[in-house]
Amino acid sequence: MDANNQRVILKTVDLIKQYKQYDSVVTAVDRANLEIYDGEFVAIIGRSGSGKSTLLSLMAGLDRPNSGKVFVRGTEITALDSDSLAVFRGNYLGMVFQNHNLIPQFTALENILIPTLMCRKPGTSYEEHLKKLVSTLQIADRLHHLPSELSGGQQQRVAIARALINRPQVVFADEPTGNLDAENAKEVLELLLRTKETLNQTLVVVTHDMTIAERADRILVMENGSVSPYRKKQ
Repeated sequence: MDANNQRVILKTVDLIKQYKQYDSVVTAVDRANLEIYDGEFVAIIGRSGSGKSTLLSLMAGLDRPNSGKVFVRGTEITALDSDSLAVFRGNYLGMVFQNHNLIPQFTALENILIPTLMCRKPGTSYEEHLKKLVSTLQIADRLHHLPSELSGGQQQRVAIARALINRPQVVFADEPTGNLDAENAKEVLELLLRTKETLNQTLVVVTHDMTIAERADRILVMENGSVSPYRKKQ
């Protein structure tokens, strides 16, 4: 991907996130500055505790920084109030978690449709889009099952459909294959990449799996809260 011909869809400026841990302060994200381009697949790697999941949560608007700014589509989401941020996230951002985060009392279909109830885009045909998602993710026969009746791979497919139902422009995924076996992990990655291309989305994935990271257009490394370009060891 030629970055020179791409518009920046996501940008962070001097992003800092700190947590209190007992009597000390832990800096999980330390002045992170990065730009991600429209349609790009970016992988973020790093050791456990390096701050990569915290950075993802900040960029996705799930958490707020102590200081610094996050811009998505030119909007400073760190300046939005909670209600405005929720609407923005519903319109433009999707999130896939490692642990699925499905509501156990809801069927697969009900879980998928939750974002449409919270933030319904005017003029959007959800029925046709739902059919395509369900077909691509191969879960048509599981829509009326509860999460407890689905395998781990099927639950993750439902979670991906939920993240994509509102046609977000940026999809964030936090270790999306972390709880899956090798075969399911490969299938889930292929599905994410296929839907990314079909819907012309930007994909930002936190992963410890280099086989996933190496499929990305660009790899970033988190270390002690700082982010930098990945450089292969010679």
